[in-house]
Amino acid sequence: MSAKSSSVGSEVLVELRGIHKTFGTVEVLHGIDLQVHKGNHVVIFGPSGSGKSTVLRSMNLLEEPDSGSVKVLGVEYGPGVKGEKQVPRGKAIELRRNVGMVFQQFNLFPHLSALDNIAVSLRKIKGTSVKDSQERAAIELKKVGLLKWAANFPGQLSGGQQQRVAIARALSMDPKVMLFDEPTSALDPELVGEVLAVMRDLAETGMTMVVVTHEMNFAREVGDLNVFMEAGNIVATGGRDFYDNVTNARAQQFIGSVL
Repeated sequence: MSAKSSSVGSEVLVELRGIHKTFGTVEVLHGIDLQVHKGNHVVIFGPSGSGKSTVLRSMNLLEEPDSGSVKVLGVEYGPGVKGEKQVPRGKAIELRRNVGMVFQQFNLFPHLSALDNIAVSLRKIKGTSVKDSQERAAIELKKVGLLKWAANFPGQLSGGQQQRVAIARALSMDPKVMLFDEPTSALDPELVGEVLAVMRDLAETGMTMVVVTHEMNFAREVGDLNVFMEAGNIVATGGRDFYDNVTNARAQQFIGSVL
């Protein structure tokens, strides 16, 4: 099954076509088709081991597909589709300048302050000056409610605060698309809300987002395109009314068990 968002006519920022991926002898993706339109919020959910994170990681080539096509902002990055005319290829580093990613783990440098965790990325990736990178880092920390903690090291921050720093770091790169790979799964339950609030605010700005999550109430709230996966396949998709009107029995069962 292919998944296309409901914004017919709007620009397609990310397109996966026929994505296959195998780890060892196990094929974990069986020909995934997915379109992400500008300004849309795509939610991917399903049982553990269904291939959700592998789909997401294919979008910025952290996992390179064995076959199929990855196209981001009109540039072809994947291995391509046999028999089709090849289009100009991009490099993964160029792709990642346009596609931000937030992981389950926060991936912060423990020896750097919250401010410097953001500023150092700006200097290394964008070549921003020390002064400008620190100013931009402060702006992004303010957006996620952490400017007061700018001088704190990761070990002095809660898990929720660390994840908000990670989100601020990704946003400092001015991405066209933001990917979230189960960003609350490593958090204590009482800290989940603060991260979801930041993501909710980001969605309201019109940022294009693809979110892999088990937080189904959040998914129901923000999902323009909802994608249910099982066993490496897209099994069911739908828009805002998906959770009330889904007809696929397996998707119904899964949603019923978590909502």
